Amino acid sequence: MGRRLRDERGASAVEFALIVPLLVLLVLGIVEFGHGFQVQGTLSAAAREGVRAMALQNDPAAARAAVRYAADSLDPPITDAQIAITPGACPTTGGSTNVRVTINYPMPYLTGFFGTGLDLSGTGVMRCNG
Repeated sequence: MGRRLRDERGASAVEFALIVPLLVLLVLGIVEFGHGFQVQGTLSAAAREGVRAMALQNDPAAARAAVRYAADSLDPPITDAQIAITPGACPTTGGSTNVRVTINYPMPYLTGFFGTGLDLSGTGVMRCNG
């Protein structure tokens, strides 16, 4: 009876050793997905803040500053080169043109287990002058 119990314990240890890598991979995938989801939400919110500043103030520098401020939790931080504003300015007289702010952000993975990173983007669109 003692030998049979030892054999079952050994079989359980082998089964556990086969399952652990899959469980670790699953947990790492969940962590990376959650991080990517959080970064995407931050990018969308930052783009909305940037397009709001651009639509109301018609100042690309203020719009870029609003984007960087809204996304200050990102590491690495957003640079001006990653922020595109189209058209470059709102018309000063007449017309109700829309302005668009797009952020292209290369998000590095936390673990590096799935590669180097992922390119994410956030976009905000608003009518000029509110």
